[in-house]
Amino acid sequence: MRRRRCCWNTTSLAGGGWSGARGASPATRPTCIPLAQCRFLNSLGTIFSFISKDVVTKLQIMDQLRSGPQQEHYSSLQAMVAYEVGNQLVDLERRSRHPDSGCRTVLRLHRALRWLQLFLEGVRTSPEDARTSVLCTDSYNASLAAYHPWIIRRAVTVAFCALPTRKVFLESMNVGSSKQAVEMLDEALPFIERVYNISQKLYAEHALLDLP
Repeated sequence: MRRRRCCWNTTSLAGGGWSGARGASPATRPTCIPLAQCRFLNSLGTIFSFISKDVVTKLQIMDQLRSGPQQEHYSSLQAMVAYEVGNQLVDLERRSRHPDSGCRTVLRLHRALRWLQLFLEGVRTSPEDARTSVLCTDSYNASLAAYHPWIIRRAVTVAFCALPTRKVFLESMNVGSSKQAVEMLDEALPFIERVYNISQKLYAEHALLDLP
């Protein structure tokens, strides 16, 4: 069977699309959550719209920074962090002067990616009779829940109860049978993990993981 090409990859903040930084090693290649995440979430229905809408908003902020007067400083994740931290363009203690800084915006995308990574890994490795609602709730509680107020946490965990069975969920990914969907996740998840780990390491080095 022909393997489907994985749409998850490390992508250029300045590329405006899917192209990676050619010739760059994984350690220095710029990273960002691709638009594929929004498309994937939207394909799963309105249950995930609260996340996909937020991702779209954050990507729009990054597009503005990438096309603005300081766009040369947003050609890579590393360049963005160096520029904003060096010029005190990041609010380290509270959202005040720079609520839409690139560092803060990408951190929100980074957290959303962690939730998706945990959830898809759970779906990939779980038995056929596993409840996706439980998998999704556990992944949410281990990632995004810590950053959401109680009312949102309550609303989304109730919404997760409407998720279909694992088999139906896998088939809704539109890559063929549930077996083919698992094979696609086998290929895609290492890319998601690499993107997450690169961003996590860089943000940890600059003490940016807890930006308000």
